[in-house]
Amino acid sequence: MSEREPGTAGAAMGSDAAVQDLYPQDVAYCYGCGRDNAEGYHIRTFWRDGVGVARFTPGPNQLSLPGFVYGGLIASLVDCHAVGTAAAEAAERAGVDMGRGPMPRYVTGSLKVDFKKPTPIGYELELRARVREAHERKSVVDVTVTAAGVVTAIGQVVAVRMPESMSRG
Repeated sequence: MSEREPGTAGAAMGSDAAVQDLYPQDVAYCYGCGRDNAEGYHIRTFWRDGVGVARFTPGPNQLSLPGFVYGGLIASLVDCHAVGTAAAEAAERAGVDMGRGPMPRYVTGSLKVDFKKPTPIGYELELRARVREAHERKSVVDVTVTAAGVVTAIGQVVAVRMPESMSRG
């Protein structure tokens, strides 16, 4: 069981800035990962040795059936964590200092989630992501979700570099 407040995201493996903390201000409103969305999940991706790592503790209202996490939440976590991982990998590949940003911004081109086991509520979830393919405009990212050390879902996201037309800046 986690000691973190349910319904919150937390730091993983260190205290450096999360990828999402380095997104430009005008694109920091995503419900899943936007730091400037007061009602959102605030998913935070940390880049460690070629792996994106995030942690999230679902709240008691984020359930599908008593005792189990809602699958739509898991899909949202996979989605936002994967695009954050794509941004971190692209920044590293371009030689951007990860602590200074701004991070390139990606959006979801495709999202696939396979649910392997029911995800129990009351545990901190760990998400680990790796970029499988990296191209100039898109990346393919694989994500694993675990609860109490058990893989409960795997996902694959095609993350596309955000078009300038989506920016408010």
